[in-house]
Amino acid sequence: MLHHVEIYVSNLERSHAFWASLLAQIGYEETGRWNDGFTLAHGNHAYLTFVQVAEKHAHRPYHRSGVGLNHLAFRVEDRTTVDRLRQVCRDNGIPCLYDERYPFANGGSDYYALFIEDPDRIKVEFVAAFED
Repeated sequence: MLHHVEIYVSNLERSHAFWASLLAQIGYEETGRWNDGFTLAHGNHAYLTFVQVAEKHAHRPYHRSGVGLNHLAFRVEDRTTVDRLRQVCRDNGIPCLYDERYPFANGGSDYYALFIEDPDRIKVEFVAAFED
């Protein structure tokens, strides 16, 4: 069982504005905040912690296609939630990836998902629970 994920970010305030508001849409709450970071949790499930990168490491660029984290995926209740999240992203200038193939960017018609980028270009996915 996954316990938590910690992500270093280039700009803590910008990342807080992005992650806290977006994940609040699916039930996450801020459970901790300190000078160099914050934590978002959804009940007793795995939580996410975001930390300001140290200046001595800030010059190292992140790219999701390199070694390391490619993306974070969140399962949401239904397709309506995915559509609502897409609208929130569009209203707030959040880049939607593969938008020309939305909501079936993975191909087929059973994987209903939204793909976006956070301020550091980490890919974030919201996928609807499979409907019977």
